[in-house]
Amino acid sequence: MATTSNRVDGTAATATTGTTTTQVTSAGKTVIDDQVVAKVAGIAARDVPGVYALGGNAARAFGAIRDAIGSNALGQGVRVEVGETQVAVDLTIVVDYPTPMMEVASAVRAAVTNAVTELVGLQVTEVNIAINDVNIPALDGTTDDVDGRVR
Repeated sequence: MATTSNRVDGTAATATTGTTTTQVTSAGKTVIDDQVVAKVAGIAARDVPGVYALGGNAARAFGAIRDAIGSNALGQGVRVEVGETQVAVDLTIVVDYPTPMMEVASAVRAAVTNAVTELVGLQVTEVNIAINDVNIPALDGTTDDVDGRVR
């Protein structure tokens, strides 16, 4: 049977469903669910200028339905592998046109790394970004000209 290597800590791979990070000290135990790590990464990525949305087309469609009923999924488009002290993050994003995509990816990588390190306390080993779409504001019906013309 083949063994899979993990990107973090050399521990078994974990997904965002039902797994946790636990820290035990003399003062007590802290448990952080992996979905919390994914949400922190998602929030940090969304705050970067040039990021229109997170997730693939299907995830964004379900996200629109969730938004319509007053719910949201801040971890949408985010997958994490969490070890004891480290985390690897995979993001799928949509970038606003005509924002330079490599600059957006670099800014997202830095924002996610800083947020996860500072808020969760885990070392980020890698942040992989897949840009799967471009948002073109003119196609959304937004106007940029003072005359109200769509550009």
